[in-house]
Amino acid sequence: MNFQPLVPIGGIAGWRFLTRTMDTQKTAHDNTPQIKRDVQYFKDNIGKVTSAEALVADRRLLGVALGAFGLDADIDNRFFIKKVLSDGTLQDNALANRLADKRYLELSKAFGFGDFDTPRTQLSEFGNEITTAYQTRQFEIAVGTQDDDMRLALNLSRELSALAERDTSDETKWFTIMGSEPLKQVFETAFGLPSAFGTLDLDRQLATFRDKASRLFGSSEVSQFTDPERRDELLQKFLARSQSARSLANFSPAATALTLLQSAQR
Repeated sequence: MNFQPLVPIGGIAGWRFLTRTMDTQKTAHDNTPQIKRDVQYFKDNIGKVTSAEALVADRRLLGVALGAFGLDADIDNRFFIKKVLSDGTLQDNALANRLADKRYLELSKAFGFGDFDTPRTQLSEFGNEITTAYQTRQFEIAVGTQDDDMRLALNLSRELSALAERDTSDETKWFTIMGSEPLKQVFETAFGLPSAFGTLDLDRQLATFRDKASRLFGSSEVSQFTDPERRDELLQKFLARSQSARSLANFSPAATALTLLQSAQR
């Protein structure tokens, strides 16, 4: 039986409930038979893998590897993933460095097939490292089946702090956010940006993100989100705006008319 997270209410109240019950719910998720089998198989077999070709040839191992980075949908894109892994990350023209979605870069770095003579799969703790990330991502997916806003909130809580602490330029950090669909969606919603915002050129998007951050939080720097209180403030804005938009959609003129018609028929 699949684990079904309990998210009894949406919005900020739902997030508070989820964070209070997180440890219990995640433990239950991690102990479901399928997750336990996937984790054990990966730990038992990943040490035998020394090349990108060998990894993509084993669908079960590949599923865990991709799932650890939120790339589950690429399970059938074996040639593409093999190229990402084989190229590594050290050369500017490596495929992972040329992709806007930096999850591929993190995947390639983690395995090290194209970067080192001996890949990281041979490290004693590698299996634990990847399966822990896999369990976390799969829990987020399970939560998302109940409430996708909660999935996005969990993703932001996990990723934004690490991103904010990186020793890179502020521009690079903003471009990383813009290249991550889950992070970008949270910021766009929290900032009240329209759905067509993503069609603007990247420089205009960057300027808008910085301007909105400065107006709402007093700083345009991504590094401000190392502060847990600032991240929580961002999450509250996201959840409040998302819930408000959902409520407005439910009370659109068409929805109201349909409700009245259904009531009259009864």
